[in-house]
Amino acid sequence: MTLHKRHVGLGIYFGFLLLPIYWMLNMSLRHNADILGSFQLLPLVPTLDNYATIVSDPSWYSGYLNSLAYVGINTLLSLAVALPAAYAFSRYRFLGDRHLFFWLLTNRMAPPAVFLLPFFQLYSTFGLIDTHLAVALAHCLFNVPLAVWILEGFMSGVPREIDEMAHLDGYRFPRFFVTIFLPTIRAGVGVTAFFCFMFSWVELLLARTLTTVHAKPIAAVMTRTVSAAGLDWGLLSAAGVLTILPGALVIWFVRHHLAKGLALGRV
Repeated sequence: MTLHKRHVGLGIYFGFLLLPIYWMLNMSLRHNADILGSFQLLPLVPTLDNYATIVSDPSWYSGYLNSLAYVGINTLLSLAVALPAAYAFSRYRFLGDRHLFFWLLTNRMAPPAVFLLPFFQLYSTFGLIDTHLAVALAHCLFNVPLAVWILEGFMSGVPREIDEMAHLDGYRFPRFFVTIFLPTIRAGVGVTAFFCFMFSWVELLLARTLTTVHAKPIAAVMTRTVSAAGLDWGLLSAAGVLTILPGALVIWFVRHHLAKGLALGRV
């Protein structure tokens, strides 16, 4: 009986968690006049017109492509910088290493608004405003420290004897790192890529400020639904459903390793 009540309680809890997502999906399948005209738990006359508008309008789907472009660049850059840094922290000891290691995470705690004006002035000087690279580099300020922390936890769990045996076998470091060490921590690399992807995907302030036209992210495009007639709730809901799909797909692929990633590799 107790187990049955626990299952009922969990079902109610997850129902409340999924209710906003369901309601967004519900509105995405209805016209704006229908949404404002009546309350419906299920769309009586479902339509895909809102999704068709997003797919057919270049200003809409280009926003998704722009977001995917700078998120992908940022994920690759963050991993390229964090992997050697995390290896150094996990294998070597030097003066101030623990303090530097903690300082890295404090960068992740800083609000993006603190760095907004310096980034804007710096990128304006170098002509990087309204480019995918501008947003990708700005997000590295927050994703690289987090990536170093997660990867260091995974790397510290790999015995040092592997490094020594590879050295005795004549492996140079680049070959050892790519062919032996990285496959050992591939789960950690996947989890780190997931966090970098998600934090970059949901960040709005820097992405909107550093882009104007050509690299405008989907979050900025979604504000186009505001007009004198009000919000187009159906179109906005359809855009929201499509926005959460990439994150849901990434979560599905790394779901088995998320617990360890949330503990920064230390479980």
